Amino acid sequence: MMPMLWLMLLMNYIDRTNIGNAKVGGMAAELHMSSADYSLVLSIFYAGYLAFEVPSNMILARTNPRYYLPFLMVAWGAMSCAVKGIHSVAGMAVFRVALGLVEAGFYPGVMLLMSCWYKPNELSRRMTLFYSATLVAGAFGGLLAGGIIQGMEGVGGTPGWKWLFIIEGCATVAVAGFAVFVLPNYPATTSWLTDEQRSIAVRRLLSEDADTDAEEHVGHLKAMVQAFKDPIMWCMLITYNIINCSGTISYFIPTLTAALGYHGRMSQFMTVPIYAVSLVLSIAGGFIADRSGHKAYTIAGAGALACASYVVCTVVSNPKIKYAFICFGAGGVWTCIPVFLSWVVIMFDGREKRAISIAMINGFGNLSSIYGSFFWPSSDAPRYLKGFAITTSLCGFLVVMVLFTRWRFGDKGVARTA
Repeated sequence: MMPMLWLMLLMNYIDRTNIGNAKVGGMAAELHMSSADYSLVLSIFYAGYLAFEVPSNMILARTNPRYYLPFLMVAWGAMSCAVKGIHSVAGMAVFRVALGLVEAGFYPGVMLLMSCWYKPNELSRRMTLFYSATLVAGAFGGLLAGGIIQGMEGVGGTPGWKWLFIIEGCATVAVAGFAVFVLPNYPATTSWLTDEQRSIAVRRLLSEDADTDAEEHVGHLKAMVQAFKDPIMWCMLITYNIINCSGTISYFIPTLTAALGYHGRMSQFMTVPIYAVSLVLSIAGGFIADRSGHKAYTIAGAGALACASYVVCTVVSNPKIKYAFICFGAGGVWTCIPVFLSWVVIMFDGREKRAISIAMINGFGNLSSIYGSFFWPSSDAPRYLKGFAITTSLCGFLVVMVLFTRWRFGDKGVARTA
C-alpha cells in the first residue's frame, strides 16, 4: 500500500504545484498574467478544494478506496492535459477551480485509509514517508520542468509550459490505472487478502483500540454533529491553517530562487537542494515522533526551527545566507505537516467522525492558501520582506498553538469525551 500511495501523492503534488514552474517558464508572459493575477489563480484552487473536501470523505467512508482514489487521479490528470486549450487568465482560473474540486478528496482520503491500517505508534513515520513524496515532487518537479519547458518549446505549435501540464497529466492517468490493481480497501474488505490475513489486520488494530471496517456505522449527520462538537477538532483546524499558511512559500520557491540571482533553468534547478534538505529533516522528524511518542513536541521543535530560519531570511540581504536559511525554514514547515497529520488521525474515534474531522481540518486548513498566496507580490522583490516577516510570525504562533493543544488535550487524545 505505502509505495503505491507514495507514487500517487507524487503525481498529485506535481500536478498541483507545477503552476509555479510554468509561471517562470513562460505562462505569465503568454497569458499577460500580473502578480495579482497569479496570486488569484493560486488561491482560487482552494475554493473548489474546500467545497468538496467533506463530501468526498463522507463518500469514501462508505465506498472502496481501491476504486475511488484512482478515479480522482484520472479526473485531475485528464484536466491537466486540457490546459492546452487555455489562452487567458480567466481560463486558467476556471481550470484551477475544477482541479481543486477533484483533488479535494485525495489527501484526506489517504489519511483516512492509513488510519484504518496502522496503529498510532506506526503512523508518524509512515505519514512522513508518504509526505516525502511532496518533497521529492518539488525537487524532481523543478528538474522535470526545466527539461520539458526548454526541450518541448514550440513542439506541435504548443509552448513548453503547456507541455509541462500535458505530459505530467498523462503520467498521472497511467499511475491511476496501475493503482486499481495494487491498492487495498479496508482491513476487513480487501479481497486479495486471505481470511487469516484479514483477521490479523483487524485484530492488531483492535489491540490498540483502533477502528476497523467491522465497526458500527453512524449516520453522516450524527458523525458531523460529533465532529463539530469536539473542541480538539477546532484547535487542530486552526493549527493546520497556520501550518499551511506558512507553507504557501512552496508556490514561490522558483520565484525566490530567481530573485536571489539564478535565472533560466538554474532558477528551476536551484529548488532541488531546498527540497532535499526538507526531505532529510522531515523523515528524521517522523521517526523521532514515533520513537519518542511525542508528536506535539516534535512539531513544536520543527516550527521553532522554521521561525528562527525565517527571522534570518527577513533581516539579511546576502543571497547565499538567505538561500541556506530558506532550506532550513522550508524543512521546518514541511516537517510539521506529516507529523501533525499523523497526530490528527489518532485523535478521533469512529471512522465516520474521523473522516469528517480529517476533511474539515484539511479543508479549512488549506483555506489559508487563499490569502497566503498574496504574501509574496512581485513588487517586494528581491528581498520579499513582507512574505518572510509574516511567515516568521506564523511559525511562532504555530509553536504556541501546538503546545497549547498538547497541554489541553494530550498527545494521543486518550480518555476524551467528544
